[in-house]
Amino acid sequence: MIKRLFEVDPWKIASSFLEKEDKRIQESLTSIGNGYMGMRGNFEEGYSEDSHLGTYLAGVWFPDKTRVGWWKNGYPEYFGKVINATNFIPIELYINDQKVDLAKDLIKDYKIELDMKTGILYRAFTVIKDEVEIRFQFKRFVSITIKELALIEVNAEVLQGEAVVTFVPLMDGNVSNEDSNYEENFWLEIERESGEKSHLTTKTIPNVFGIDQFTVTTMMQTLAEDAEDRQTTEGFMEVREEISYKLAAGEKACVTKLVSVVTSRDIVPEKQQTAAAVILDTALAKGAADLEAEHIAAWAERWHKADVVIEGDDESQQGIRFNIFQLFSTYYGEDSRLNVGPKGFTGEKYGGATYWDTEAYIVPMYLSVADESVTEQLLKYRFEQLPGAVHNAEQQGLKGVLYPMVTFNGIECHNEWEITFEEIHRNSTVAYAIYNYTNYTGKEEYLLTKGIDVLTGISRFWADRVHYSERAERYMIHGVTGPNEYENNVNNNWYTNRMAVWTLEYTLESLNKISIAKQAELNVTDEEITYWKDIIANMYYPYDEELGVFIQHDTFLDKDLRPVASLDAAERPINQHWSWDKILRSCFIKQADVMQGIYYLNQEFTMEEKQRNFDFYEPMTVHESSLSPSIHAVLAAELGKKEKAVELYARTARLDLDNYNNDTEDGLHITSMSGGWLAIVQGFAGMRTADEQLVFRPFCPAGWNGYNFMIKYRGRLLHITVTKETVKVTLVEGEPLTFKIYDEIQELTTEVSVAIQ
Repeated sequence: MIKRLFEVDPWKIASSFLEKEDKRIQESLTSIGNGYMGMRGNFEEGYSEDSHLGTYLAGVWFPDKTRVGWWKNGYPEYFGKVINATNFIPIELYINDQKVDLAKDLIKDYKIELDMKTGILYRAFTVIKDEVEIRFQFKRFVSITIKELALIEVNAEVLQGEAVVTFVPLMDGNVSNEDSNYEENFWLEIERESGEKSHLTTKTIPNVFGIDQFTVTTMMQTLAEDAEDRQTTEGFMEVREEISYKLAAGEKACVTKLVSVVTSRDIVPEKQQTAAAVILDTALAKGAADLEAEHIAAWAERWHKADVVIEGDDESQQGIRFNIFQLFSTYYGEDSRLNVGPKGFTGEKYGGATYWDTEAYIVPMYLSVADESVTEQLLKYRFEQLPGAVHNAEQQGLKGVLYPMVTFNGIECHNEWEITFEEIHRNSTVAYAIYNYTNYTGKEEYLLTKGIDVLTGISRFWADRVHYSERAERYMIHGVTGPNEYENNVNNNWYTNRMAVWTLEYTLESLNKISIAKQAELNVTDEEITYWKDIIANMYYPYDEELGVFIQHDTFLDKDLRPVASLDAAERPINQHWSWDKILRSCFIKQADVMQGIYYLNQEFTMEEKQRNFDFYEPMTVHESSLSPSIHAVLAAELGKKEKAVELYARTARLDLDNYNNDTEDGLHITSMSGGWLAIVQGFAGMRTADEQLVFRPFCPAGWNGYNFMIKYRGRLLHITVTKETVKVTLVEGEPLTFKIYDEIQELTTEVSVAIQ
């Protein structure tokens, strides 16, 4: 049974209850970020009971040792980890020298609210100590116009009695990672200073892998008019200020803390204090009100391009906006050195900053809802990490390039063998992202100048990784993990084999388009091309004639095949109740595997093939990967399984809001948060683009009155509105367009409207 911690609201994540038992979930769901930094929804005043403190800086990480007793040749040298950084949000509160602590104090009228429209987190409560009642109100945001800046504001109003109210803004570098390393602290203190602009400079501890240490300077300046007493203090890894007011009933006080954070990714250590001070001075010159207004206006611009409006279903509306908000809080393409981390700024689980999730799930959405430059930054990220991908392949004794499962710098840094060394299908998704971008935008410059390097390297990897079976007279790929991570070390995973061949096909097609100079640079020989064509013509694909389905891998049909419905609800999710051995032996599928290939190469399969495979595999799919429901929702919609599509949409859009997988306390599932958008736009609206043709085949879910959204497509901005009766496409910006609705060609000059079929 779902336990909702927050009210259902189209634009807000709000609650009037202090959830002590589920505080970690509350912290995850009220996380905020700006692509450069962010934090969980921790309390400014502190909290003495269970809490997961987390503040994170994009691109700041630590390489931890991986060498253990079972270390083998080819294993990564280190395990890269997101690390918790200086906690700069605290403003501790004292009433007559008694610390405010919601874990212990008597409070009333509690309220917490994350406004997704503006990216601002609010909180309020009335605390009662002795005969004094004081109302505290909080406001916090990390600016999306000045990326290194955060603002934290606390207001106090005495409702009854009188008291000395003391605000203690501070920055605390005594932080550790909870998810790994036995709560090890990763930071050294370099310098601290208290004053008008207090600062704390820290540096990551040394490592033996030659990875540069990160230096971070965090600086604060506090605005507090008419304070009766102000003083600054400092201690190891901490600087603080104490600001006191003597207030009677009806009197108020306000403290605003401005924080700037700069890192050695951008600013050399010896210039960081100056840079941090300049950022604060710029913010002070603007003033808190203008900073907030600019921040809100920037969010409004993002929402204008990306919002999905749902009529008649506030749960669905809240879900899709929460997804979009958290994605944009994590990444908006400002820095090609960054990517979309699996937890974003909401937790440190899963360690690394980059997974194949980006190319598979994020790129399709960002192509439509953001400027093309955002996706181009993600492609540039992979291109610039080609040397690391070469290294990864060499570690396995293979030619070409192997893109990492997890990375910060292009070098594989994940130490689970069944993922790192066997889930090599990720290579093809990196290739598919190049196709996806080129196909959607119609622009081939990246493909022909940089993307072809990536494609050629990946193709050389696949050509070396396959082997030829003399007995079967077919090429095969053994010892892999497909997208279904509930099966390891299998032979001939259909998806892996099919996507390897698709990559070879797309590479050969693209090689025919490049310049003579580029051909010479790549030096793809005639022998290589002949070999690749032979692999394409003679790859082995597991298939069952009787069932008429593609077989997930060679021995899948030998399992005890049964539907998820046969499981006792008490056993779900199975990854929290079963041994790994039991999971691996079962037929149950974590996420789309065969169906992932059908989703990617949709136009290559008949409706009958899609139907048979969906009906065979989806009933065995437990959807215990956050990435699973969206792909199945898109395919269910295409197959006319509308109720199933809507059910799976709810699971992906409200995965964290409703804690479907019982793990939201660890942080949000950021890289799956494009899933709700995919389910609506590619699923319910049936948007596809291939062969230079944009297509829609929409329906309106039974519980909705309608929905509408914007997409950017080849220099145009389109607005699509779907109701129970009609679908309307409006050209908002750009040149006229020819497209299809329900296979009928339409000429769009201003607006086209047709009846729902």
